[in-house]
Amino acid sequence: MRADAERNLDAVLRTGARLLAADPGASIAAIAVAAGVDRRTVYRRFTTREELLAAVHTAKLDACEQVVTEARLTEAPVLVALHRYAEGIIAVSRRLPVDVRQVQDEAGADRLRRLMGRLDGFMDRAVHEGVIRPGLPDRWARSLLVQLTAMAAHEMPELTNAQGADMVVQSLTEGLRPD
Repeated sequence: MRADAERNLDAVLRTGARLLAADPGASIAAIAVAAGVDRRTVYRRFTTREELLAAVHTAKLDACEQVVTEARLTEAPVLVALHRYAEGIIAVSRRLPVDVRQVQDEAGADRLRRLMGRLDGFMDRAVHEGVIRPGLPDRWARSLLVQLTAMAAHEMPELTNAQGADMVVQSLTEGLRPD
């Protein structure tokens, strides 16, 4: 893909994510205008809003998978991996603010389940290593991590990604630390 086409696609995906998160009925024409590209450019790639939304979900899942991989959840020290994950996910969520839990296709839903499974495994490791206290309901710590990163990303714009990650890690570990 040419560099300008790649920039246009990135602008359309980012703008589409922002506008569709705020208004699921946003038109492709409105997204094109906000992205600063001709609507024909968008229509050549996406014939419907649903196709564009699917592409946004795919882009966000790709970015989330990259964050999970780079956080090294299975080999880095738990607190280091947790901070890397939180900082990366906050950045991705700010760049692509759509909710991937609303993904419509089975392949995307399967990718999301695998990602959540990796996080559940990481939370199990955190319990085993004494960072998170044992005895919590299944998926509690992972669900809290997801909610905390979303809150830092969307409700605390004054925080940098790193500051948001600091707050996520502190809230998760001090609120759930072993007795």
